[in-house]
Amino acid sequence: QVQLVESGGGLVQAGGSLRLSCAASGRILSINRMGWYRQAPGKQRELVAYITSGGSRNYADSVKGRFTISRDNAKNTLYLQMSSLKPEDTAVYYCNANLFGAGSPTVDYWGQGTQVTVSS
Repeated sequence: QVQLVESGGGLVQAGGSLRLSCAASGRILSINRMGWYRQAPGKQRELVAYITSGGSRNYADSVKGRFTISRDNAKNTLYLQMSSLKPEDTAVYYCNANLFGAGSPTVDYWGQGTQVTVSS
């Protein structure tokens, strides 16, 4: 019903930048919030940043000042601009959409993930 397709991952050297994109399609009735998560090998998936339907932004302490989340409503696309990348940013990054839907207060949709590898 709702599909999230990510792009923009890749290999980059420490100090470099990448921009991740998440294109949403399907039946989007109402957005609670959208965000980016990441999961490094052997670690739990963690929240990186999210943006609410009203445009408020929130970031994990580890990425504050380096990452910027944004949304283009006209293009139904979520972005994560990543700068000053560090090797510890290496992970699979997932796009998440938390939407209002029938039968439950909210429903979560996930992209398949895009690999970000930061080399030293």
